[in-house]
Amino acid sequence: MWLNSSTAPFLLTGFPGLERAHYWISIPFFIVYVSVILGNGTLLYLIRDDHSLHEPMYYFLAMLAATDLGVTLTTMPTVMGVLWLNHREISHESCFSQAYFIHTLSVMESGVLLAMAYDRFVAICNPLRYTSILTDSRVVKIGIVVFMRAFLSIIPLILRLHWFPYCHSHILSHTFCLHQDVIKLACADITFNRIYPVVLVSLTGFLDSVIILFSYILILKTVMSIASGDERAKALNTCVSHVCCVLVFYVTVIGLTLIHRFGKHVPHVVHITMSYVYFLFPPLMNPIIYSVKTKQIRNGILRIFSLHRPIA
Repeated sequence: MWLNSSTAPFLLTGFPGLERAHYWISIPFFIVYVSVILGNGTLLYLIRDDHSLHEPMYYFLAMLAATDLGVTLTTMPTVMGVLWLNHREISHESCFSQAYFIHTLSVMESGVLLAMAYDRFVAICNPLRYTSILTDSRVVKIGIVVFMRAFLSIIPLILRLHWFPYCHSHILSHTFCLHQDVIKLACADITFNRIYPVVLVSLTGFLDSVIILFSYILILKTVMSIASGDERAKALNTCVSHVCCVLVFYVTVIGLTLIHRFGKHVPHVVHITMSYVYFLFPPLMNPIIYSVKTKQIRNGILRIFSLHRPIA
């Protein structure tokens, strides 16, 4: 078993070469973070407060909003700390903990999107049994499975980080800790930590996306068999929000993967920017998508604003 040869803290990195502009760069970041917190917080409040939204579809949406909120609250302190205060030092324990939560929540988001696809599949392909299949207790069980899969699958990676010696520069590439970033600084045999993530991504993200795609093939097949054009449009409309969220999530994942895999000659700032897009764009867009495309959510938001409108 390896023991750390150095207890020196890791150093986070903002935008290399743009240090003087960090204050200005922090402004859009702060706006996005506040928007994410307000958007996802509003969704959670509406789903908790409005009894008409106490349905499986909205319970899964609440899980998605909570996951997005978790990602934001996990990365925000160090990102804004670097950009505002140039506070770059982070202890090993804090770094590993942050990496654990970031990667756990990423796996969890993929699982929640899969659960939401299952919800739409049952609602359209087996509507008469929808309430009997997706009972409250079953929704809770699905949520627990999604959480436990993410919680347990990341533990082996992060535990091993505690035992590696770190004898390189200790400088990380981002304003937050990622496993793939930390592992580059380890002076040890990291074969397991290179192979395990590939297997994990294949068994979670890739498999989830294939199942989601297959479920929508079955959904389309069912919808096309409906005689009425209005009924077909109505059925498909209930899936639009989820499809948009799936595309936002997986397009950013694919974009980040392609940049890391084939963008060796791309400026480093592009790699960094794509990482921020991956962690900020889905949490920002998901509440907007559901607010625009889902009538019940839109009506709930309008009701909140009407309650706070000053009386003339």
